[in-house]
Amino acid sequence: MKIRIACALLFSALTGISATANTLIPKQYGDFDSYVLALSWQSGFCQSMKERGRKLPTECRLQQEGADKTALLTIHGLWPSLPKSVAARGVDNRRWMRYGCATRPLPDMPEAQSSRKCSLPQPGLSASMADKLNDAMPGAGGNSCLERYEYAKHGACFGFDPDAWSATMIRLNQEVRNSELGQFLAANYGETVSRSEFTRALEKTWGRTSVKAVKLTCHGNPAYLTEMQINIKAEQINAPLSADSFLAQSHPGNCNKNFRLDAVGE
Repeated sequence: MKIRIACALLFSALTGISATANTLIPKQYGDFDSYVLALSWQSGFCQSMKERGRKLPTECRLQQEGADKTALLTIHGLWPSLPKSVAARGVDNRRWMRYGCATRPLPDMPEAQSSRKCSLPQPGLSASMADKLNDAMPGAGGNSCLERYEYAKHGACFGFDPDAWSATMIRLNQEVRNSELGQFLAANYGETVSRSEFTRALEKTWGRTSVKAVKLTCHGNPAYLTEMQINIKAEQINAPLSADSFLAQSHPGNCNKNFRLDAVGE
């Protein structure tokens, strides 16, 4: 435990994020096991919006190809798992994931509707943290208001400090981007990869225990990646990612044998 805390402090010093001010701590309903870190492959997400006939959000219409291909791994959200105290009231995991903080009978907050993101309250980020989040979560701010929706659905009922919530997502996203896995994705930008190749890159990064913790979502035929969901132990959320960070998920997702890492504009 002391080693993990020391590593977290060192990482925070290197990244310029305060370990004390930005430690993510639930003020209530803290009896849950894990967080899902949801990261989009942004060009794949935008392509799926086109194919579904959805109105393209501003961040997709204005998307441009940059030199750093790991920047396509963008933040979707950070989702605490079902608290035991909420499950004890008859709420199952399917309902929890559907309604989050609006789950009845508890936490019983107003439902965050994805079609009305910008009508939701602002999470209360500091100006500097909002700027950092906007860089890593293209749907934040502007006309998309993704950060409002994500905090209202997955953060408000836990009483998370908004800056700590944002800083945690930004840190984890950057760790994935800087990892061997992130470099594998960048090296295969615009190409088709196999699930086994992805798995080998994941094992090289964090070991075998991480493999079953990752769920991949694909769309289209041939399939292309749209999202990666990583299940992280609740007690490890404030430490750097390591072989000890992960919990297995029940399903690996629908990206099967091969899938494409779409390039911008495809």
